[in-house]
Amino acid sequence: MKNLNTYFKSAFTVDNVIFGFDESDLKILLIKRQEEPYNNHWGLPGYFVLPDEDLNTAARRVLKQLAGIDNVFLEQVKSFGAVDRHPVGRVITVAYYSLVKIADFNPTPDNDVAKEVRWFSVSDISALDLAFDHEEMINVCFQTLKRQVRIRPVGFELLPPKFTLTELQHLYEAILETDLDKRNFRKKILSMNLLIDLEEMQEGVAHRPAKLYKFDSDKYEEFLQDGFSFEVKESKRKEPKPSLSN
Repeated sequence: MKNLNTYFKSAFTVDNVIFGFDESDLKILLIKRQEEPYNNHWGLPGYFVLPDEDLNTAARRVLKQLAGIDNVFLEQVKSFGAVDRHPVGRVITVAYYSLVKIADFNPTPDNDVAKEVRWFSVSDISALDLAFDHEEMINVCFQTLKRQVRIRPVGFELLPPKFTLTELQHLYEAILETDLDKRNFRKKILSMNLLIDLEEMQEGVAHRPAKLYKFDSDKYEEFLQDGFSFEVKESKRKEPKPSLSN
């Protein structure tokens, strides 16, 4: 049997893929690194796991230190372990992701690794020449988010307490990267009995006021537990939005 020391020569990191919604666009949170490798490159808020902490604790700590974001639900997605993914040595990373409302956070770095934190539109990621294999991680997590939105409700924490069906549709369109047929979307979402009609109309808008809704919290929690199938036809009047994976 080989000396066990042979197997204790790898480092572990965690990387956080934080998607944010700002009422119209889906964005990703990135840091500008100020250490080698990839100094001055944009990348995910990620760093090494300490010897005495578990992965979940490390993910939360790193996100807080590198981006100033705390108290978000992080879901573990996948491990990335290509032998040459880090130029210094063998580093295996575990990717976490979350979807948050951008207005609820004020990202600020508090460390020597990140000198800037910024939200970028998901559609702009491929032009940034990200550090390491972070573009691949974002792609994998984005595909995970797209699958999740079809089986679990989103929007409870991303939209205002009172919202229109158009605002909810824009959220789904931003995640799915396509334009949905308006009539089919409304028919589907209303048939789920997930929304409560507030019998109120928008005020102070330049266009025709729309009806306001809120989420039924009990039904929302039920769907979170049991899931559902959410399939809506794409609009035939518009070209699909370019995909991050193209």
